[in-house]
Amino acid sequence: MRMVTGGSCALVFATMMYGHALNAAASCESLSSLALPDTSITLARMVPAGGFTLPGPGPAAVLQLSALPGFCRVAATLTPSPDSDIKIEVWLPVLGWNGKFQAVGNGGWAGSISYDAMAFALQEGYATASTDTGHTGGNATFAIGHPEKVIDFAYRAVHEMAVKSKAIIAAFYDRAPRFSYWTGCSTGGRQGLMAAQRYPEDFDGIVAGAPANNQTQLCAWRIAVEARILRQPASVVPRTKLALVNRSVLAACDALDGVTDGLLTDPNQCRFDPASLLCRGVDRDDCLTASQVEAVKMGYAPARRKTGELIYPGLVPGGEMGWAMLTAANPEPGGIDVGMFRYVAHEDPAWDWRTFDLDRDSALIDKKAGFIDATNPDLSAFRARGGKLIIYHGWNDGGSGGAISPQNSVNYYSSVLATMGSRQQNGYDCSWCPAWRIAGVDRAPTR
Repeated sequence: MRMVTGGSCALVFATMMYGHALNAAASCESLSSLALPDTSITLARMVPAGGFTLPGPGPAAVLQLSALPGFCRVAATLTPSPDSDIKIEVWLPVLGWNGKFQAVGNGGWAGSISYDAMAFALQEGYATASTDTGHTGGNATFAIGHPEKVIDFAYRAVHEMAVKSKAIIAAFYDRAPRFSYWTGCSTGGRQGLMAAQRYPEDFDGIVAGAPANNQTQLCAWRIAVEARILRQPASVVPRTKLALVNRSVLAACDALDGVTDGLLTDPNQCRFDPASLLCRGVDRDDCLTASQVEAVKMGYAPARRKTGELIYPGLVPGGEMGWAMLTAANPEPGGIDVGMFRYVAHEDPAWDWRTFDLDRDSALIDKKAGFIDATNPDLSAFRARGGKLIIYHGWNDGGSGGAISPQNSVNYYSSVLATMGSRQQNGYDCSWCPAWRIAGVDRAPTR
């Protein structure tokens, strides 16, 4: 099996399609009058087979994935709290429903329906749903003065969507879905793990890709690295030098797995030292200055509090080409990271990232919004009901724009084994347990 090296956020479920027509219990349009708690159905309309035009302001964009089957499109607004304004959409195939439900996740701060992922699920015969998690726009400005909306983003919107979607499905088809699944990557991975931990009844199967499940502390680690680079211009590592580092990593470690193929099977076995590239004189394109060496080391290093407690692990060798955080490409740290501290932790639009303090601010965000994180290793309730969980993470996913360390997924997996028992890993009680999907193996690599 070829190893997973990155870009693993693309996942398609292959399912058997049933070709028979459906005898719906209700017409699509009649769903507009369906009464559900804290729910206002705002649209229930048949969409004929063919392309689908994305809603919203600006130039219309037509999904070009391939022709979509005809489906019943239902939109609703959910208000589980007085300050909630959660938008969801549920798409119900008219022909060939496979009897299952697949909800799909978001990325970053969410703020929109994941139409493209819904389209893939629909094409495979699923009834499918997505939510904007209770706000509009891919940033955290919604958080100031709206603690209920932060809760919606953290976990409530996905749960409410799951419950209401199943009710809509049952009303349309006159039967509940045989199985309910969740698929998502990055924030969607966090959402999936959150469902397993907090609402084990919502989904029978969960696929959590490259999960940002330790999201608040991920933002703390990233902003610490980015802020230092921006404050110290001499530390900036141009992309050409990131390529130099990557080539040097492969030269040092590629053959460790017995095959020289430009891939690292287990980056944790690589002991590359960036200091080996230190310039022996003036700065050149084929070496790193002392400040650049330290910057690269920061990319590999975990963030820790002064007590030594781990905040978030660093990245692993092999994905350096994607370490945009070292290039100072933007005038301030990434919007996801600044948003976590400007709008959620400090609730101050004028908060200056230059004042960021790792110990103080990581403790503040944990106190204010630690409930965003999905790090609970106790999955016993999910296991007890027969739920199945797959976690996958490409070794190079940490080198993508999100810079989510694969070591964080290793750490979470290890915490599950420590809590639930190591026998989860060796097949004795493993019909439910996380199936590790790093480097194409089914066990957590050791460090």
